[in-house]
Amino acid sequence: MTAVKETSVIQENKNNAYANCPVTFVMERIGGYWKPIILFNLLTGTKRYSELKKSIPDITEKVLIQQLKQLEIDGLIIRKSKPVVPPYVTYQLSKKGRELRPVLYAMAEWAVINGGKQSKQFSKQMEDFPKE
Repeated sequence: MTAVKETSVIQENKNNAYANCPVTFVMERIGGYWKPIILFNLLTGTKRYSELKKSIPDITEKVLIQQLKQLEIDGLIIRKSKPVVPPYVTYQLSKKGRELRPVLYAMAEWAVINGGKQSKQFSKQMEDFPKE
């Protein structure tokens, strides 16, 4: 993997966007396909790695591990491991991660309103949206 050139125009533009746009800042932390799904699954409480993997069956192990590491580095989740065999690793939302609940809820509400044919299904699923 090649190193990112810190002085490139693209890097400079990205850094300006992060510094000047709060939405870009948030999307850098929770953007992408899998991060919101992982955060949503952790809204219900602490989960073991295997539970997360089962609740998101289409994600590969490599991607799940990468996304969990990024979320941990950004301070949105807390990883706890116990030195036993087999490893006992759990993940939970940090305080910063729990503060994203209204953001995820707003995204889900938006999907209900703008989901077209899927709106009815999304509306039913909102009944199961994790409470605070």
